[in-house]
Amino acid sequence: MSDISRRDVLAMLGAAALSPLARSGWRGPTRQPAGPGFRIRTITAGITLRKPADMEGPEAALTFLQRAKRAVTDAGYEVQTLRIATQPFLEGAGSRARADALPSLQGLDRAVAAESVLLSIGPVLAPDDYDTDFAPWAAELIRTTRNISFSARVASPERGASPRGVTAAGEAMVAIARATPGGIGNFRFAAAANVPAGTPFFPVAYHRGSDAVALGLESPPLLSAAFAGANTLAEAKQNLAQLLESRLGALERLVRQVARHEERSYLGIDVSPAPGKDASIGAAIESLTGVPFGDYSTLAGCSAITDVLKSLRVKTCGYSGLMLPVLEDPVLARRASEGRYSVRDLLLYSTVCGTGLDVVPLPGDTPADRLAALIADVAALSAKLRKPLSARLFPVPGKAAGERARFDDPYLTDCVVMKAE
Repeated sequence: MSDISRRDVLAMLGAAALSPLARSGWRGPTRQPAGPGFRIRTITAGITLRKPADMEGPEAALTFLQRAKRAVTDAGYEVQTLRIATQPFLEGAGSRARADALPSLQGLDRAVAAESVLLSIGPVLAPDDYDTDFAPWAAELIRTTRNISFSARVASPERGASPRGVTAAGEAMVAIARATPGGIGNFRFAAAANVPAGTPFFPVAYHRGSDAVALGLESPPLLSAAFAGANTLAEAKQNLAQLLESRLGALERLVRQVARHEERSYLGIDVSPAPGKDASIGAAIESLTGVPFGDYSTLAGCSAITDVLKSLRVKTCGYSGLMLPVLEDPVLARRASEGRYSVRDLLLYSTVCGTGLDVVPLPGDTPADRLAALIADVAALSAKLRKPLSARLFPVPGKAAGERARFDDPYLTDCVVMKAE
């Protein structure tokens, strides 16, 4: 997009898109939210397990996470979740080893759930692994646990996209959807493409190396504040960069100090602005473009935000890109229900964004090979663009395209089921 005024962009899209204030030529000051203006979505501790039944490492991580949470909340930040990510100790282990590990994983899940902590065991399948036992095992793990997440690796820097991994991931999503009410279990499983170690966001998180800590944010209100009153794309990007760096610098210094005191590596902040029910990334994008999400200029808006996130002068980790999780964001869900964008559009936005296809509601009868085809496109994009992407697809049992899926879950919002195209 050229550096022209946002009013000019909107005029090209039609005068009906302009708000009354925009039509009057009003320019308000940039609004800055009180306090930090964002929540810490996760403090994620990275650990190495000696074996699935090992409790020493998780117990030490639980103690550390409570101390870290106390330090940042005392400094005025809100912490939503505490999480632990392990090394991918089951990757390449084979079906017998996975089956043998299931009781230990269930015990580990009970231990972390008792402390309201989430756990990710990382990718369970290597890119070229495939066996028919994986899908039922994945469904059983999800069905019998509450807080464990995991993934299947479908692309890697060394091997590119993996057809076998793509097939396994699609079969697992179908099995998980059938095994859990409303298909809710797919919230804790994803196909991961070139996702690096140290990513704090679930379900793709995993760990390598010495004990570490990383942060993930919920920060769409900061984006909306930065865009308010900006007349050009360049001004909006400059406002966002300055606001994020000023707000995140203090947090980074604090967590570095905590990590140093606890003798843990500080991996950085995943600056992806993860949304919540009251913190919509869809609304933030609309405040930049001036049009409903999915209309023309949405791609340009997504690209502009990603450019800023990739250029921040703080230590970043993980995706550090733009997240578009349909079922976690009320504005994204509403625009999907209005038919303003499709799954194909989400794939297009993934070329300039950060995560791929995230909690996308699909018909419950979508076959595994159709899911695998979507995952294959995400893996191909990841390999071609050399960027981390993932696919967290959400077949909703008993629902067809166009029907409304409803969820009794604090993190998910109701949405129409999208076509699996």
